[in-house]
Amino acid sequence: MTRRTDWAEYTDPVAPRTRGNRGDGGAVGGGDEAYDDPRCGAEAYEHGASRDGRARGGRGRGRRRGFGESADGPQDGGSAFSSRAEEGESSGDPAERARAICLRLLTGTPRTRKQLADALHKREIPEDVADEVLSRFEEVGLIDDGAFADAWVESRHHGRGLARRALARELRTKGVDSALIDEAVGQLDTEQEEVTARELVDRKLRATRGLDRDKRLRRLAGMLARKGYSEGMALRVVRQALQEEGEDTEGLEDEGL
Repeated sequence: MTRRTDWAEYTDPVAPRTRGNRGDGGAVGGGDEAYDDPRCGAEAYEHGASRDGRARGGRGRGRRRGFGESADGPQDGGSAFSSRAEEGESSGDPAERARAICLRLLTGTPRTRKQLADALHKREIPEDVADEVLSRFEEVGLIDDGAFADAWVESRHHGRGLARRALARELRTKGVDSALIDEAVGQLDTEQEEVTARELVDRKLRATRGLDRDKRLRRLAGMLARKGYSEGMALRVVRQALQEEGEDTEGLEDEGL
């Protein structure tokens, strides 16, 4: 018989942390620091997770922690937490192994349910056991695909300058539901995308000086296209930037990439 583990150690009734100011994603061209902090995700629940009665379905902003936000507690909490997860992975109980695998992965970086499910499948955890464990993780807030998508959009747009189309594509590869993707990329509007596109062009503009106009156009517009910007927006932004530099942009209106 599969032993059911007491989940109290992961659901101590401590008030949750919130995202705080969501507009500090950083300058275009920066890294993805929000996804690199080894103390984010599951470790916060080692020192106390929210149990305020709101399950995964209620995606209220107040219950979300910022990705990369370290939990209050002992400085050696990460190593102690990792040791506990490693011990669980060697257990003969599939449910205990599944929990340990997920907790270890979540200690390193936030993950979607699909990513964790794939990891459990590779470790030959029975599908019914994996589903039960993952559902419980969602209930206590250790997995929140909606919060993951929101933070991914914020980080990748401000950090790498990706447009909505590219962000949606990345989130689909991580198994995020289409409705959650639409809600997350809806944080960005056309105006914000255009501002970011212009910042990207301004950063690359100097490197293209000395090239002929058409080559500059193709290089800069192509850079924006690879980041998910539409052809129309890419051409418009590049044309304006070149015009401000004194380039003759007559006839560029009808040119494509």
